[in-house]
Amino acid sequence: MYLNNFAPDGAPLDMTGLDEFQSLLSSAADLSIPHSPNIAYQSRNIVLRRQRFHFLEWGAPDAPPIVLLHGGHQSAHSWDLVSLHLASKYRVLALDQRGHGDSEWSRDANYSNHEMSLDAEAFMDALELEKPVLMGHSMGGRNSLLLTKRDPSRLRGLVVVDVGPEISDEGRKLISAFVKNNEEFDDLDHFVRNVRKYDPFRSLEHIERTVKYNMLCRADGKYISKCDPTPRRVGILSANRDADNVSLDDTRAFDVPVLVVRGETSKILAPDAALRFEDALPKGELVTVPECGHNVHSQNTHGFIEAIGPFLEKLS
Repeated sequence: MYLNNFAPDGAPLDMTGLDEFQSLLSSAADLSIPHSPNIAYQSRNIVLRRQRFHFLEWGAPDAPPIVLLHGGHQSAHSWDLVSLHLASKYRVLALDQRGHGDSEWSRDANYSNHEMSLDAEAFMDALELEKPVLMGHSMGGRNSLLLTKRDPSRLRGLVVVDVGPEISDEGRKLISAFVKNNEEFDDLDHFVRNVRKYDPFRSLEHIERTVKYNMLCRADGKYISKCDPTPRRVGILSANRDADNVSLDDTRAFDVPVLVVRGETSKILAPDAALRFEDALPKGELVTVPECGHNVHSQNTHGFIEAIGPFLEKLS
């Protein structure tokens, strides 16, 4: 049983009249996140590459497009506060990647970064997006890098959040351990307590408001992760194929504006690795957001918005 609402078929579902949206507005008020009073916000489904994908669409359909790709074992809803803010100026499209959120699980359990990057490319083509800004966090950032490696000219700009060609093994192991130890619970309070220990930057209230997007209730009453448990190599947890990787030399050909966003206490993207990444990019910028770790946009949403704002304005 799902704990959240999403479009049940091909028709868009207006999310603004639901309690979930009011909960989001409460979090925005708590964190002083600026946003327009009237925002278009829909849940939608689309079939790409013979698979059903769910996505969230914010803002006016004729506004400049931004595509958001979430991290591993997260969902499109991880961007909600950012999307709410950006929707006053942009058409924001947050995709639930395969096996995550409310999208279909892969029939062949293929969750390579390569395949997910092809999904994102197909998503942009299906919606006929002309030169969108692509923004990816962690696993979604790796997928964004692969898409850009194939053809940087299709993007207006790229924002890579706390990931890069060089990733810390220590951070990878920390994430892997958290995922492994948070797959099944008797009650949601247990999961909330574990998230609070792992992520001390977020308030308990905000974690409680968003837990519904990460868990579902099984027929036996147990609460389990919404992510497909079959693979153990999703995203940055184990990227070891050449097709799944982007090197520093690869990024030297990224002839597109790129903003690298790093969390101050990140265990994934080390400071020196971030600097090498910035130096390799022909049009690269690096910004470090204080008071947050790997999950930059959820741990310090206000700081993240301030970091990406000037970059997006320059692309307008």
